[in-house]
Amino acid sequence: MFYGNSQHQDIDRLVRASLAGMTMGISPSSVMLTYLDWLSSMALSPGTQAHLLQKALKKQLRLFSWASHSAFDPNASPCIIPLPQDRRFRAPSWRGYPYNVLYQSFLLQQQWWYNATTGLRGLSPHHEQALEFGARQWLDVLSPSNYLLTNPVVLNKTIFSGGANLLQGMQHYHEDIQNHLLGKPPVGADAYVVGKDVAITPGKVVYRNHLIELIQYTPTTNKVHAIPTLIVPAWIMKYYILDLSPRNSLVKYLVDHGQTVFMISWRNPTAEDRDIGMDDYRQQGILASLDIIAQLMPKQKIHGVGYCLGGTLLAITAAAMARNKDDRLASMTLLAAQTDFREAGELMLFIDDKQLAFLEDMMWAQGILDTKQMSGVFQILRSNDLIWSRMINEYLLGTRQPVNDLMAWNTDATRMPYRMHSEYLRNLFLNNDLAEGRLRVDDRPVALSDIQVPIFCVGTEWDHVAPWRSTYRLHLLSDAPEITFLLTSGGHNAGIISPPEHSHRHYRMTVTHENDSYIDPDTWLESTTIQSGSWWKEWQTWLAIRSGPLVSKPVLGSNAYPPLEDAPGSYVKQP
Repeated sequence: MFYGNSQHQDIDRLVRASLAGMTMGISPSSVMLTYLDWLSSMALSPGTQAHLLQKALKKQLRLFSWASHSAFDPNASPCIIPLPQDRRFRAPSWRGYPYNVLYQSFLLQQQWWYNATTGLRGLSPHHEQALEFGARQWLDVLSPSNYLLTNPVVLNKTIFSGGANLLQGMQHYHEDIQNHLLGKPPVGADAYVVGKDVAITPGKVVYRNHLIELIQYTPTTNKVHAIPTLIVPAWIMKYYILDLSPRNSLVKYLVDHGQTVFMISWRNPTAEDRDIGMDDYRQQGILASLDIIAQLMPKQKIHGVGYCLGGTLLAITAAAMARNKDDRLASMTLLAAQTDFREAGELMLFIDDKQLAFLEDMMWAQGILDTKQMSGVFQILRSNDLIWSRMINEYLLGTRQPVNDLMAWNTDATRMPYRMHSEYLRNLFLNNDLAEGRLRVDDRPVALSDIQVPIFCVGTEWDHVAPWRSTYRLHLLSDAPEITFLLTSGGHNAGIISPPEHSHRHYRMTVTHENDSYIDPDTWLESTTIQSGSWWKEWQTWLAIRSGPLVSKPVLGSNAYPPLEDAPGSYVKQP
């Protein structure tokens, strides 16, 4: 993974790093190999070519027949219906001529390209997925909804307002470009100031090292459960996604229900931290926090809770602790966190040997993965929602979508050290070392099957980062006495932030014991009853049962670890 310092290798890496800066870190050679694999497979498949040509002709005839019929019957059923998650053509004005023909033609073309890029014999699965994804991205660019003259919603508003929407859109564009160049947050995000509007649950920073601040939150009940809870957030974003405004704060919800909560707040690394690796995050993050909590609350075990990358690191740490006979954990909760990366979703499209080598060279030159480079990948994964719909609303329709606390948090990105991110992508995403028993901690392999504490695992239905079927694979890896698996509505972030006050939420939940037979995820989905409401209540009940008796609320810190400053601390405010 880490190369020598020979001069010719450094020159090669600098050239690739310079190129990566122009391609958002996407390897041109990886893209070219994908295309050539598809092209060569297609060239050797004349039957498939003939079949695709036949399908194209049928779709054209189908469109012509439907267009002729709809000209006399405006209520004629469309010849193709958009996917449930595709909201681009829902407005009634898309049903009028010629816009109905435009969007129907586009959807038929989109369907044809899906057929052309999938199911081709001899094409590697990775290249097939990458090619289908790439074709979908280009088609999204060409969607008639993206352009003034082919979007009836935009055109009607332009005519009605005399073009005022376009003038307003130009002003929005100017503001966004100016904020981007000056490094300012997007318009509206400044309404949520850390420590004033979000991350305001009272508490104290009781410990600090180079990598973390440990926050202990102030109890709000007269009695608290004896066993404390340590939350390990992902370091890819600031921790306060779990402590947004009070009505959306998971931390406040736990504290208000008698839990003693500790939170890790990760430092935002700089280029000087380039050689900090995953094991540093394990030792200076989770293990250091467990040591401090054990001194503040002696003779008590600790609930471990990990979100996203933090959950993966918690699982690695728990496996190493179990191997070493360290029994300080009372339970483990994983929130949208993967332990088996075989089905890691569309992020895997950006991960192969060539792509990772290209990305590593870019990070090697910078010392870090920059926030803009990282957020760009996530925007591409949901381009319709995060790029095109925003451009239509703000630049063509001239309307600003109100910014909420979760959206403001999403703009507060962090950097990642070169070594840590390279290790994470290679060892876990590319090689799947944790699930396959090759990941080494303290020069010895760890196995998730060693973990012998109750596990609560949460997946989200529309997760593009940690698909729920991937998180469900924990059932194949764990020998824990009990796994509670809960699938909640929503995506990677909004599904986790699910306070009881939010309406239209639902979840499914089952408990699997050590000797129960395995149920595959699709069968589980069909056979598990949907329950309405927030999953937070279920998890709080689960925690409370395992958190011991109610005792007097603790003081914050101790003589050995006096509070350093008020929550949310200093690290979370680092730009």
